[in-house]
Amino acid sequence: MADKNAPKKPGKSGDAREERLKAALKANMARRKAQAKARATPNDKAGKDEG
Repeated sequence: MADKNAPKKPGKSGDAREERLKAALKANMARRKAQAKARATPNDKAGKDEG
């Protein structure tokens, strides 16, 4: 009976792992995009703070 349960777990965990990786990649890309946007306009923020 242990043999029947063994193949099911890797399949499900593989799908779960893939979903976690997709979510992590999406979050990482969003974070990088936000960082790039923040770096692209540092002068605007500095100007507002100084003025």
